[in-house]
Amino acid sequence: MFTLEQIKKAHDKVQTGADFPNYIQDLINLGVKGYDTIVNDGRVAYYGDNDYSASTDKKYDVIKIASNANKERFIEFLVMHQDGQTDYFTFCQQAAQSGIAKWRVDIIEMTCTYFDTAGDAIVIEKIPN
Repeated sequence: MFTLEQIKKAHDKVQTGADFPNYIQDLINLGVKGYDTIVNDGRVAYYGDNDYSASTDKKYDVIKIASNANKERFIEFLVMHQDGQTDYFTFCQQAAQSGIAKWRVDIIEMTCTYFDTAGDAIVIEKIPN
């Protein structure tokens, strides 16, 4: 089973959103099947086989999530981040401003789904190989 230390080593290689596909490959190699990122404080819960999970502590002070999702603005922020124009914390702040409360990466389906505060999917994207 994977450990948070192994995941941290993989995550430390990520500088921008452009590094994300390599990070996913590292997680696959560790046996991670998916994870949820909670935007308001950066906690992440990783899932593996046989209901195995490991969760991080909060990564930053709580940021407020906008009550209404702005899909168009979020997509603009997402494209900027994936192009390497923003760091992780900036992207989390922009997601919060856009009403994104969490995102779920499903490594089996190779998708990343962004949810609003009501739990509705706002954007679903395929993860590039």
